[in-house]
Amino acid sequence: MGRIVGIDYGRKRIGLAVTDPLKIIATPLTTLNPAEFESFMKKYMDSETVDCFVIGYPRELDNSPSESVKDLTPFLTRLKRVFPEIPVHKVDERFTSVIAQKAIIEGGVKKEARKEKGLVDKVSATLILQSYLENSSVKNRLR
Repeated sequence: MGRIVGIDYGRKRIGLAVTDPLKIIATPLTTLNPAEFESFMKKYMDSETVDCFVIGYPRELDNSPSESVKDLTPFLTRLKRVFPEIPVHKVDERFTSVIAQKAIIEGGVKKEARKEKGLVDKVSATLILQSYLENSSVKNRLR
């Protein structure tokens, strides 16, 4: 049984999260520089099966694609070209960074630890992935 990888893409950093093998819970994995993503995923997939990627898709309040989609599109194209056998699902990522920052503070993370630049990115990836899991679970129960 494979895992699902959640991706919070940014020009400077990519936050990653993964599911447990039963695809119930999302947990933060790491934060990397975009240039490291491909080699990291290939190495990760040497030991883990990945069933699909779930990537945060930036939208405006009116549901139209946000300006930052222009940065995401080349990454999505490359992701599909490098890993053609793995489906990619887009999930609305509105407010995930704000929610992640709030969760980090409310979770009691010390101020010094909150300075880690990649923390918000991997927590955002976790929120994106958990949202996908919850929505998929509801859809499956309604069938």
